Amino acid sequence: MRLNDLVGYCDDLLDVRGIPDAPEALNGLQVANGGEVHRIAAAVDVCAATIRMAAEQGADCLIVHHGLFWGGNRPLVGPQLDRVAALIRHNIALYGVHLPLDCHPELGNAPLLARALGVEIRGAFGSWHEQPFGVWGELPLDRQALGERLTRLLNAPPKAMLFGPPTVRRVGIATGAAGSLIPQAAAAGLDTLITGEGNHHTYFDAEELRLNVYYGGHYATETFGVRALAEHLGAKFGLPWVFLDHPTGL
Repeated sequence: MRLNDLVGYCDDLLDVRGIPDAPEALNGLQVANGGEVHRIAAAVDVCAATIRMAAEQGADCLIVHHGLFWGGNRPLVGPQLDRVAALIRHNIALYGVHLPLDCHPELGNAPLLARALGVEIRGAFGSWHEQPFGVWGELPLDRQALGERLTRLLNAPPKAMLFGPPTVRRVGIATGAAGSLIPQAAAAGLDTLITGEGNHHTYFDAEELRLNVYYGGHYATETFGVRALAEHLGAKFGLPWVFLDHPTGL
């Protein structure tokens, strides 16, 4: 199919033009190809490894959560030049979508993780650039069992700070680097927060606010959205797709 048609559909589906994000996100098409898409690859991050994997898979469109420009406006030298050159050499279009994907009620990382855990979603939780991107819901479950579910879903045991009740009931989920939301979780009456990572001092926030907090890894908690988006596009347009797993362990 035409690249422009695929990009237009994704922009509309995810409301790329209407959802604010960090300026350096540059959501949408970041690098064009020759104009056609026959096979989609999805990855959490664009980097030399995922571009190489996309080329090996014969993909001509790579969809990522973390795109090229997080370092801001910078010269095309070193690794940045190598990434762009590899995309052009292999005729791979790059589509990056950050907060607009997180915010999607069906394809977002947080709602997908919540449903996989069995959380009954009740509403939005947490915001970035004044845009809600997480969810909260109900899950009456022993906190050890919750940790075991996370381990199975994320393929690694989460870092657990267990200062809340032994049985969790009201859970907030905000993927990525959302440890700073611990005070918001407490203020919202939640007893548990699941996210990817947080700074050192967030341990004391969890301890003093009496919350259960699970850090499942920035990468691991953000594999859900791009995979779901690629699957959706594959079904919608009859395109083969593949998820490129390049975990950082962080």
